[in-house]
Amino acid sequence: GSYLAASGVDVARETGRGALILTSDRSHLAHGLFDADRMISLLNDELIQALADGYQGLWATGDMTWEFGPEQNFEKLLDYERRLEEFFHRNPRLGGVCQYHADTLPQAVMRHGLAAHPAFVVNETLARINPYYCPDIATDQGTLASAELDRALARFFARPAQRAD
Repeated sequence: GSYLAASGVDVARETGRGALILTSDRSHLAHGLFDADRMISLLNDELIQALADGYQGLWATGDMTWEFGPEQNFEKLLDYERRLEEFFHRNPRLGGVCQYHADTLPQAVMRHGLAAHPAFVVNETLARINPYYCPDIATDQGTLASAELDRALARFFARPAQRAD
């Protein structure tokens, strides 16, 4: 909420009227395990509720480390991101940002995150159309080992290139 407040959003007022929901709810986890079906279903329910409440759409964000829970099984990420992108395309009133933290996530996960999204935000003042976007990422395993993606990550996030995972 501090970034929102710093940019002029009255966080208390917006949360009070239901226009802003800040939550650490993990109901998308099934017994501590990430469940992509459940997560997408919850997003669908929230979108339906937002539209029913008279809003023009829904904006959501999630921290990929947090969303995957204690299991930290990032192998499920490939399928989830593909399905999430499809869900966004089918629901133009839904927007959002997947948060990938370069300092805590494995390089392979960061590489995948870069390839899986048509745009990315580095910080509050730097956003880019993603030239590394690969719509077929779910079937293009070779892309995930790309040295070019590692160099791009190092440039964008000031992180030294690491060995391929």
